Amino acid sequence: MAKGSVDIYFGEGRGKSSAAIGRAVQAATAGKRVMIVQFLKGRGLEDSEFLKRMEPEVRLFRFEKSGENFEELPEEKKQEETGNIRNGMNFARKVLGTGECDLLVLDEVLGLVEKKIVDEGELRDLVESREGTDIILTGTLLPDSICVLADEVSRINAVKFKIWE
Repeated sequence: MAKGSVDIYFGEGRGKSSAAIGRAVQAATAGKRVMIVQFLKGRGLEDSEFLKRMEPEVRLFRFEKSGENFEELPEEKKQEETGNIRNGMNFARKVLGTGECDLLVLDEVLGLVEKKIVDEGELRDLVESREGTDIILTGTLLPDSICVLADEVSRINAVKFKIWE
């Protein structure tokens, strides 16, 4: 079986998650099974009625229990959420092992390495286990050890942006 592709959207600019979700929608319209696992996003897209209407073609998972951004949590809550985040990583590993989807989006997974919740080796091993599943990774910082695994890397930098109201 051919290895799936690895695409990465990273950088300081806005739109990394939007680009990944756009690719997820494209894959779903082509008949692919898509899973999105969001990390470090607070409520993220969990309550999105739009994404719920896209099920079962696009399925969204979020393992963190808090509705707040990870950085804003007190230290005790961060420890609790770290366990939940690790459950999300284990879920992603299971999905890749069983081939449950054609495209797996790991939204803000690079932030887990940056915050030392997951080490580079663990993320690298996860990506290398992909078999035929395509993967999209997003985040702000991109370690060299992960960059070399990618088929395509897009750096997203803001030149000017407007905050949506």
